[in-house]
Amino acid sequence: MLYRDLDGSEAESPEDLRRQYESELAEVVESVGVERAAEETGIGTDRLEALVADESPELTVEDAAKILALSEEEPDAEIVRAEIEDRLLLGMTTAVLDVDTIAANIQGDLSGKEVHQRVEGRAPMTLAEYARIHYFIGERKR
Repeated sequence: MLYRDLDGSEAESPEDLRRQYESELAEVVESVGVERAAEETGIGTDRLEALVADESPELTVEDAAKILALSEEEPDAEIVRAEIEDRLLLGMTTAVLDVDTIAANIQGDLSGKEVHQRVEGRAPMTLAEYARIHYFIGERKR
């Protein structure tokens, strides 16, 4: 889900999409245990426990990739992150979108330059920002 379904077609809103990401990540943390997840990802146990408790802790895409990579069925974190970036850029191309258009149409106060930096992985992107960008691109591709 996090990096595979980049059209966002099953989500009703960016918030719903973020909850779907968090649910997927919580399942991984539950399967390996909070302590092991914290040890292997470097993410604090307080944020991982909040994730499992469905509390929407502040996570970055990098954090999410590290968590997802704990699953035996998933590639390592760098591959997940690269897939996310590649698919966002491909989605922007397919939907004929530029970063300024995205910035003007998503909730938040990101400039076009900041969207550009996040999409290319040159600046950290929160899971909430990713959900808003991903959802907007998916809506425009339809």
